[in-house]
Amino acid sequence: MQPLKQMKRTPLYEIHKSLNAKFTEFGGWEMPLQYSSIVKEHLAVRATAGLFDLSHMGEIDVCGEGANELVQRLCTNDVSRLADGQVLYTLLCNETGGIVDDILVYKHADNDYTLVVNAANIEKDHAWIKKQNDTGAEITDDSDDTTLIALQGPQSIDILNPFVPELDVSEISFFRFVVGEVAGIPTAISRTGYTGEIGFELYVKATNSEDLWNPLFDAVMESGGLPVGLGARDTLRLEAGLRLYGMDMDDSTTPFEAGLSRFVKLDKGDFIGKDVLLAQKEKGDLKRKLVGFQMLDRAVARCGYEVYQKGNLIGKVTSGAPSPSLKCNIGFASIAQNTKKTIEIDIRGKLHPAKIVKVPFI
Repeated sequence: MQPLKQMKRTPLYEIHKSLNAKFTEFGGWEMPLQYSSIVKEHLAVRATAGLFDLSHMGEIDVCGEGANELVQRLCTNDVSRLADGQVLYTLLCNETGGIVDDILVYKHADNDYTLVVNAANIEKDHAWIKKQNDTGAEITDDSDDTTLIALQGPQSIDILNPFVPELDVSEISFFRFVVGEVAGIPTAISRTGYTGEIGFELYVKATNSEDLWNPLFDAVMESGGLPVGLGARDTLRLEAGLRLYGMDMDDSTTPFEAGLSRFVKLDKGDFIGKDVLLAQKEKGDLKRKLVGFQMLDRAVARCGYEVYQKGNLIGKVTSGAPSPSLKCNIGFASIAQNTKKTIEIDIRGKLHPAKIVKVPFI
């Protein structure tokens, strides 16, 4: 019998423990699932603000001569249009058009990028990027030395501003970042997030983790906000119509099947998987598509549940949860392309009605 692999912990683990967090395993990490309740934390982000420890995410630097060419070839989106200080959501695809990961690309300067990757994919993505590197670019996994703290919610600007005296953070445009100081700590301040709310993601050296978290935590609590675990992070992203790698997409799913065609720029030049994706778009005959659905009764559909229409199995649920904001049950399903608006989902042996709806849900 193989011994259990020790889960990784972020530099803020002891703080989470002191806050009586309930922990869960995610991508090999022991992470806070919730501190109070998923619903309370979710609604706090929608109404005021929430503070997240996202240090399980990975940061891979690609720099030096050849970095421009390599990152452009790795990504489905057009990295060449990025200005310094800009962020781009994109996909890494394999040769068959399957999604290796969905990532953020940060451009610091010409031939100088940071790729923010999903926690469970750090080693896989690092190996994939190195394998594709025929340009001589320098590739460094900086994940263990980096802490990522997210501040999300309508009051996030007012909470963050006092800690950044040299800058009005409201002037940072969506999907832009600046390097400055927060609470006297060198920080990359990014106007990004995974909640559908106004917010920021703050990157600091791991050695500065507690010095950044503690004053922000006090300010968030004073505002009526809360620390937020992965449970509410999942319901927040689902309401916002944001996909989760490993559930809503994987390396057997193409961007078109995941409903992410707007992040594929087929006219930008060559990139890995382009030929397959171009053929798939030209034929227009996707075997499956990702759709949003809303349950028509009180049942909750979870990942893996089978989806039917007129007695025929047409797909499966990829994500599903109660929506604290909408007070109904929602989710994503990967189903046959020609499916009509009404579907049924098998929940513990009983078919429950649902309707296909547009996303984002809010």
